[in-house]
Amino acid sequence: WIPRIVRLEMARQLHFYRLANELRSEAGLPPLPPNRDDDDASIEASVLEKATSCLPFEPEDLTEIFADSTSSMVEQGLASGNRMLAVRLPGFAGRLGSKTLDDDGAQMPRLGRELAGAAKLAGVAGIFHSDELPAYGIEQEHVNRVRENLSLTDADAFVLCIAPEWQSHLALESVIERARVAHLRIQQEVRNVVVKRGAPEDGTTSPMRPLPGSARMYPETDIPVHAIEKPHWEYILAHLPPTSEERMGLLTPLGLSANQIEALLGSELDDWIHDPFSNGKTFPESTTPKSWASLLLDRTRDDIAELATIDVQDVPWPLIAHALVVREEGSLTREGLVPLCVKALQQGAWPADSDGIRAWLTVTAEHEGFKPADSSTLEAVIDEVLAEKADFIVERGMGAMGPLMGVILGKLGKGADGKAVSAILRERLS
Repeated sequence: WIPRIVRLEMARQLHFYRLANELRSEAGLPPLPPNRDDDDASIEASVLEKATSCLPFEPEDLTEIFADSTSSMVEQGLASGNRMLAVRLPGFAGRLGSKTLDDDGAQMPRLGRELAGAAKLAGVAGIFHSDELPAYGIEQEHVNRVRENLSLTDADAFVLCIAPEWQSHLALESVIERARVAHLRIQQEVRNVVVKRGAPEDGTTSPMRPLPGSARMYPETDIPVHAIEKPHWEYILAHLPPTSEERMGLLTPLGLSANQIEALLGSELDDWIHDPFSNGKTFPESTTPKSWASLLLDRTRDDIAELATIDVQDVPWPLIAHALVVREEGSLTREGLVPLCVKALQQGAWPADSDGIRAWLTVTAEHEGFKPADSSTLEAVIDEVLAEKADFIVERGMGAMGPLMGVILGKLGKGADGKAVSAILRERLS
């Protein structure tokens, strides 16, 4: 693999050396010398200053443009409460590139992949850029809307990122910074060979971190200093996230246990307690924060992802919250919550508005046999089993609880509410 990795890295560096000189020539800037040792620091500083002025960081929220998108990636992102942000790349049309392979099946170097690598360091899954669109379910109509909203010319490119707003903002800031340094010599950095199933996938690399400089100390001094102006600092202070104490103070009045509060804070899931539907609305009176906290902390989301064969991050919390409301209103059994959420995702019932998804869950629960049996039916079946197993109960006492539960739930089928059965059975045995 080593000769192949070195050859591909040579191709990558040569590609970006040529791209830098192409960009510098168009901007009337002096070319890069062939040898890195001949670079002039003052010239490179002036080139970066020029690139920064030509590529300002001005993110635009274009979420509404994609409200009717049929792309599964976009639909799932918006259903999870994420935002679609965009940035302009003036003069970069055709320079980001699209995925092409060499004769050995390795990806050829392109700026779009470097921009994606920079964005991924902010924790996002990736980006969309104009040279590769339409694709991924994003159609030409939406590309045209983006270009119109950003007032782009044919020579301009754009980059989109769908993620939580703060994370999308951070990722696109990294994209702009990487686009600016496309005017400069490729930086010296530590890169990771792309690995798949224990071996390099194709021998190409992705960025990890800057190469340490001679003045390395802790904190890392090789990371460039970013000056924060007073207005920006004041903005930061005015928009700080709540402290742990403030977050705990918001959870304490909700009737949660100390263990639940600790787990929610540790998992950073407490925002979902206050905004379960990602629309600012709270639960109806039929549903308690305590029952919602239990779903947030148990394996419900993992079980849905496993059954639907999707990534757990693609299972939207708001869908589970709506299913909880239907369950707490008595129209869905506990056992039916996971399979109905899976069906909603697979059949396209989600995303939908509150009334629509709850009506769908209610109707589907009855059709699939997940509507809870009424109390009189539960008591009749329990009494029937108790009569049949009288000798066993005399012998085992309360130890008969577990085996009897299995028999009763078997008779009741999908419509059984295990919690309700357990409560009635325990009362009878007592």
